[in-house]
Amino acid sequence: MAFTVGSGLAPDAYALMIAVVADLVCGDPVYRAHPVRLIGRTLQWIEARLRATSADGYAGGVLLFLALATIWVGGVSLIVVAASSLRTIAGWLLHTFLMYSLLALGDLLHHGWRIEHALRRGDLDGARNAVSHLVGRDTAPMDAAACRRAAVESLSENLTDGFTSPLFWYVVAGLPGLVLFKVVSTMDSMVGYRTDRYLRFGWCGARLDDVMNVVPARLTWLLLAAVAAALPRCSGRKALRIGWRQHSVLPGPNSGWSEAATAGAVQRRLVGPIWMNGVLVASAWIGDPRDPPMTTDSEYDSASLLITVAGICAAALAWSVLVLSAD
Repeated sequence: MAFTVGSGLAPDAYALMIAVVADLVCGDPVYRAHPVRLIGRTLQWIEARLRATSADGYAGGVLLFLALATIWVGGVSLIVVAASSLRTIAGWLLHTFLMYSLLALGDLLHHGWRIEHALRRGDLDGARNAVSHLVGRDTAPMDAAACRRAAVESLSENLTDGFTSPLFWYVVAGLPGLVLFKVVSTMDSMVGYRTDRYLRFGWCGARLDDVMNVVPARLTWLLLAAVAAALPRCSGRKALRIGWRQHSVLPGPNSGWSEAATAGAVQRRLVGPIWMNGVLVASAWIGDPRDPPMTTDSEYDSASLLITVAGICAAALAWSVLVLSAD
């Protein structure tokens, strides 16, 4: 397929390729007008006004989604179309940069390595501090092995949320689909809690996030198993088996697929004791009961390589679908 400048909002194979490479090499771009940050601020502004009118139940959560989707999917689409109408290359560059800004695997991998590098320097406090930016659990009780497990758990879970799901919705519905997924993902992360304040108001965002991740989560499970079969010290068969049998051990219908598959693939148990506000809230492990817990730096290296290669393969598959569908 010859290179052609894409136009407007439709998925573009070469925009995808450039965005993925930029994400893996550079990580998430840091700038004041980052769309995810702006979506979050918009959410807070709308939430405050909905609550001021007592629209803080199920209906308020639905209104929040409709408002965010209208503002961000509609607004981004109008801006990109307007840029394309002025000059096609301008629209394509904006399209590509927005896509790069909405992928998150590279930044997660870089953060995981910050944890691992701190541990290899013997800086356990630094590793705990880095872990605290990824998970909501208590980090003070964590030893080096627990820090490594937390890093791998976050990487494997966010392989779906931060990379394969955005790619999936981009291929299915172009830039608007990608932005819509990020709107829903941001709602889930900010209001999708089972607390008195958000149990009803956050229900819409949480359930939409579940729905939008259903297919990508299971595709990620299969992809991790396929990649594991080709990597040393990994097991594709265990990734399939543990993913299938233990995906429901973790809360939510989707996150367990990639986490359990990763545990099976690297043949090490993950999760273990979790403390919140000084209270032990969970002690379940995922992985083959006959496998030891993940503890060493070489085991972290295997897991990080698995997730990196799986992400690259997901991007290659998405690119191939777009190229073949254009021919």
